[in-house]
Amino acid sequence: IRDVYKRQVLGWSYSQLMPRARYGIVFLGAILLVYIVNEFIDVVEEEDRLSAVLLTISAAVVITTAVYLFTNYSALYEGARGIATDSALALALAFTLVIIYLTWRSFGMTFLVVLLAGIGYGLFGQYIGGILGHGGITSERMLRLLVLEVEGFFGSLNRLVAAWIAPFLLYAGLLKAYGAFDMILRLAVRSAKYISSGVAQTAVVASAVIGSVNGSQTANAGMTGSFTIPMMKESGLKPETAGGIESVASTAGQVLPPVMGAAAFIMVSVIGGSVTYVDVMLAGLIPAAILMVSIFAGVHYIAAPQIENPTMDDYFEGTKTTGEFIYEGLKYSIPLVILLYVLGVLQYTVMTGALWTAVAMIITGITFPIARALYEGESLSATGREVLAHTRDGAREGAVVLAPVAIILAAINGVVDILLTTGVPTAVSLALMDLSGGVLLLAAVMSMIICILLGLGMPTSAAYTIVALLVAPALTGQFLLPDFAAHYFVFYAAILAGLTPPIATCAAVACGIAGASFWKTVWEALKISAPLYVLPFAFIYHPELVSGAFDATAISAGLLAMLGALTIIHGINYRFAFGRSVSAGARVVFFALGIIVMVYPDLLVQLGALAATAGLLVVQTIVGKPDPVGKLQALATGLNGGSKEPVEAERP
Repeated sequence: IRDVYKRQVLGWSYSQLMPRARYGIVFLGAILLVYIVNEFIDVVEEEDRLSAVLLTISAAVVITTAVYLFTNYSALYEGARGIATDSALALALAFTLVIIYLTWRSFGMTFLVVLLAGIGYGLFGQYIGGILGHGGITSERMLRLLVLEVEGFFGSLNRLVAAWIAPFLLYAGLLKAYGAFDMILRLAVRSAKYISSGVAQTAVVASAVIGSVNGSQTANAGMTGSFTIPMMKESGLKPETAGGIESVASTAGQVLPPVMGAAAFIMVSVIGGSVTYVDVMLAGLIPAAILMVSIFAGVHYIAAPQIENPTMDDYFEGTKTTGEFIYEGLKYSIPLVILLYVLGVLQYTVMTGALWTAVAMIITGITFPIARALYEGESLSATGREVLAHTRDGAREGAVVLAPVAIILAAINGVVDILLTTGVPTAVSLALMDLSGGVLLLAAVMSMIICILLGLGMPTSAAYTIVALLVAPALTGQFLLPDFAAHYFVFYAAILAGLTPPIATCAAVACGIAGASFWKTVWEALKISAPLYVLPFAFIYHPELVSGAFDATAISAGLLAMLGALTIIHGINYRFAFGRSVSAGARVVFFALGIIVMVYPDLLVQLGALAATAGLLVVQTIVGKPDPVGKLQALATGLNGGSKEPVEAERP
């Protein structure tokens, strides 16, 4: 089934011989079967008979529903809407129960509650008072909306996954199977020789790069954390520090262009109009640079004093020569260059770019090893079998990673269609305006809280989707923010759910791998990621940061935001030489100045806060030396133009 998935995804992306909505039926049916079969193998090994029976029934319902919708596509999607037989309604009810069950199996109780709450809200809205109340949706209308009209679970998000996200996750699976993750880790470890915190920075680079294509910060923390966390602990880092670094790095990867955890493709679809994928990608470059620089600085502050073995020479079995790095770098970078060329220069569709990227990865993944075998005189048949096995494993890996994403987005699509039908986005917009009294800052704070709550436990694409449809319209419609400013605000805010206690799913996974305390791990993560909680507000007051332009205004705003982020990192993580109370005051002052430099809408005030920061850094530096009073007196004398007689010799 997994191999069929690979041929199905690539085949339709190339031919597009059927309407996207009809292909969405085939895709969702196939990917649900992939998930069911994969789970069935596990439950059989565990001798879980109840789960085996439920999965078998689920498979039968999925096949029956997909066949029924596919064969009756014209009548259901293009023809007699609003009409359904009793047998069709029974099938729709069975499929809805299957989606509920599979959602629970793949994401647990957190999102199950969201799904059931969405359905319950649609059915019983007449019993809800206030601005969120509505007339209620009948059970028959609910089943038609979710299944029989080829919307709901089979709606636009499912088609987006089928057309855009699936090829990219296939590409990610191929990268892993062909050994790209190992090369990324090796390159990152090599860089550790040039900076004292290099081992920890290795985790940041590896997790961020891999996380940008796998679409889930929590899954990424589990996947790359299984390598990076033991490596950091082996170098001397505390377990909670290693777990905190990994959780922040996995979160940061979700905002890195060009893929942005698959949210970039959804943003194009949600904003619509003349917005292209290239526009979204360019708009995300400056914020991503600000975030990564601040994370590198935060990691250096907390990791460098702990690291005992900075080189990690003996971490990998065997070493690779520079030539081998160049060989593997070409093998993995050619598909990425093709992606950027097809999307940025030729300006083809995202689906075409994803198709050719996946195809190019298969070609380079097969031809490079064969060419190397020819050059080195190795067995061609053995090499051919090995690369074909890797290709098959990559397709399977892509399918296994994609299946939960497809399930959650199908469920999200159902909830979103219910909310759109009942007018929730308009109600949220009015409620935000009412509660904030029209004050943008209050509305932004409340929006961030809502985004964090809605993003709990969800992969990046799902978290962004729901906040983009529920919260972003309030910011654009009621407060007239530019589309990119509003959507990047809710996007960055939604991924904070993985780091924000008391849930902090990403930190929870990382601390489990590290064997650390959950709360200590969360604290370490918050110390590194503090600017991430401030950066979204900079998008609101300085929308040029996410305009996609690289003029003087955008670059200067970006530099100020970066300096403000570094000020926050310094204030939280620097080991001051003052007493406890003075140090606490200094941290508060640095934090406040950093926020002003990042966010305040008046340039003169920003520059004034930056000057104050520079002055505090000078004072902090002098106080940390012997005879600080004498140093300050000498500095003051020099500034006033007085005599520059040498001060007393410093105490040893």
